[in-house]
Amino acid sequence: MKRLKEFLLKRFRIKDLGDLKYFLGIEFSRSKEGIFMSQRKYALDILQDSGLTGARPDKFPMEQNLKLTPTDGVVLNDPTKYRRLVGRLIYLTVTRPDIVYSVQTLSQFMHEPRKPHWDAALRVLRYIKGTPGQGLLFSSANDLTLKAFCDSDWGGCHATRKSVTGFCFFLGNSLISWKSKKQVVVSRSSAESEYRAMANTCLELTWLRFILQDLKVPQDAPTPLFCDNQAALHIAANPVFHERTKHIEIDCHIVREKLQAGMINPSYVPTKFQLADVFTKALGKDQFVTLRNKLGLHDIHSPT
Repeated sequence: MKRLKEFLLKRFRIKDLGDLKYFLGIEFSRSKEGIFMSQRKYALDILQDSGLTGARPDKFPMEQNLKLTPTDGVVLNDPTKYRRLVGRLIYLTVTRPDIVYSVQTLSQFMHEPRKPHWDAALRVLRYIKGTPGQGLLFSSANDLTLKAFCDSDWGGCHATRKSVTGFCFFLGNSLISWKSKKQVVVSRSSAESEYRAMANTCLELTWLRFILQDLKVPQDAPTPLFCDNQAALHIAANPVFHERTKHIEIDCHIVREKLQAGMINPSYVPTKFQLADVFTKALGKDQFVTLRNKLGLHDIHSPT
């Protein structure tokens, strides 16, 4: 490390500021347990600008079974405040995977935000009010083995009936990658939507395995890919195409290619233990808090 710094100092006009503590609104804390990353100050700034520093906090970011559509409710007189708020929340998801689904949903109404959309955004802020220091802990005691969870909510979008894909990756016990995104086509069955989610997860998995290989952390064994849909797992394992799977043939080839290459090991996990469920739908308090804790989110500022 010392030789690298001396090499850079000879060729560039740089300054060694010591250990990383604060960068682009992200705070870093180091200990024997590992590195903790959060955006506490950024979250508090959002609350102050929105006038919700004294608001009553909520336990989870979005009401269960909430139906937001592009046409219901009164159009906001000033849509820029909604767009600014959602834009700031998008950046907050860098360290807050617990609000990813809610922010993904709210970002679909930027073109013409309405009163229900604004109320839902304020609900997310009240949730953040209760957990401003929530962040990710990258443990120093890890086995550096990759594992993945993928899930989908069939027909989750009430306006288009497109499904929502959610996945997350762990390196040991540390969450390193996650996503919540609406699928580009309408799926005709839950198995189809789950299989599309599995295919998208395989693409991210391929990229992560190559990155880890470049960092001298090769993944010698197939990566466990946990899915809670038995039909999707059977399609992945069955080399025969049936009439009902012709419309997802490309996704079938993607998953089977990774399976035959020894990159993935599709496995079943019960729905209540499916960690990617938090990225596909709005959950109730108990299930949301359980999955949030299993994702490895911590708040070093909260009292023990």
